[in-house]
Amino acid sequence: MKKTLIATSIASAVSLSALTLPSVAAAEVSANVGVVSNYFFRGVTQTDDGAAVQGGLDYGHDSGFYAGTWASTVDFGDGTSYELDLYAGYGGSIGDLGYDVGYIYYAYPDGDDLDFGEIYGSLTYSYLTAGLAYTVNSQATGDTAAFDTGDLYYYAGVDVPFGDSGYSGSLYYGYYSFDADSATNELDYGHWSAGLSKDVGDFGSVGFNLEMADISGDHAWADSNSDDLKLWISWSKSF
Repeated sequence: MKKTLIATSIASAVSLSALTLPSVAAAEVSANVGVVSNYFFRGVTQTDDGAAVQGGLDYGHDSGFYAGTWASTVDFGDGTSYELDLYAGYGGSIGDLGYDVGYIYYAYPDGDDLDFGEIYGSLTYSYLTAGLAYTVNSQATGDTAAFDTGDLYYYAGVDVPFGDSGYSGSLYYGYYSFDADSATNELDYGHWSAGLSKDVGDFGSVGFNLEMADISGDHAWADSNSDDLKLWISWSKSF
């Protein structure tokens, strides 16, 4: 599961008396499709290092409210074939400081008790962003289960556009802290990601990305190449 879920909203100061149902004239609906050579969620492949097809639908209102859904193919080796996310939130700014808060539900309709939900929040200043997500509901069972209530993920990064070239670069670090982590059940880990993207106009955008997670040895997520530096490419287009 990593998807970038940062909502861009028009800043507004709304009093309680002004809170009304969104009107169609002040709303916007958009869609996106994409293909990636490897789908990473927080530093861990969700497709056994294979490709994924992805897409979503979003609703945004001038007040700052947004909602949407996003889906991707996955391969966990257990018959689970896709992920379906549902989310809603509110974003805006106070002066030069942007903010975004919301809830996201990660669903795996053909999986076995894999669903979980998070509340999340982030702050953005200029090119810098920092945020966290906290798991508030989950289908996980057992004292050693990951993706259960109480898990915490936090991250910080920078996204920099390179003038009018259409290129932009990013560098992020994230850390996943699991409530069930222990000396005999090592789950916590950190990861780095770096990317270079190019806007190619009507053809969408393409990206070249590097991913590396601090996962090795007896870690619960470890495999033969889990701590290797990995390169993946992407294409996406919004409508």
